[in-house]
Amino acid sequence: MKLTSAAANKMLKKLESEKDYYLQIEQDAGTYVAAADETPVVPEFDFDKNCDAIHEIDLKMLKIKHAINLSNATARIDVSGHTMSVDEILVCMAQLSRRQLIYDEMRKQQPKMRVNSMSTRNIKPEYRYINYDLSKAKQRYEETSDEVTRLQLALDKYNQTFEFEIEGL
Repeated sequence: MKLTSAAANKMLKKLESEKDYYLQIEQDAGTYVAAADETPVVPEFDFDKNCDAIHEIDLKMLKIKHAINLSNATARIDVSGHTMSVDEILVCMAQLSRRQLIYDEMRKQQPKMRVNSMSTRNIKPEYRYINYDLSKAKQRYEETSDEVTRLQLALDKYNQTFEFEIEGL
């Protein structure tokens, strides 16, 4: 079976929902309570059938996730003239997103800021100064934001268009 990453992930969500159904049956009907002096109402529950259904769903999910991982490691995507695998893009996006948060904080700093000192001995006001060019922090933030967007758009296009084989489905 050939699927795109987006379709495979939708299939995984459907399988997860189906698995939750069987797990809920197991939880609800796997035990019952009855008083000692009453005829119990035993819920219908086929242990083997339920376990087999969960096992089959797990096998399908395993095959789909393996195919996605294999595709993520081997498929090559062009991002602004650079070729990267999906897993490289995901790692790069995480790294850039962390840097973007730092640049965001840096670009919001005031060049000079009064610091409230808790020391009673220090009566003179203290100031904190930035030790970098504020415009460069703003520029780095914008560049990093643009790069994350380029990576995300390339990844979105790949997820919607590139098909890969899922063996045994």
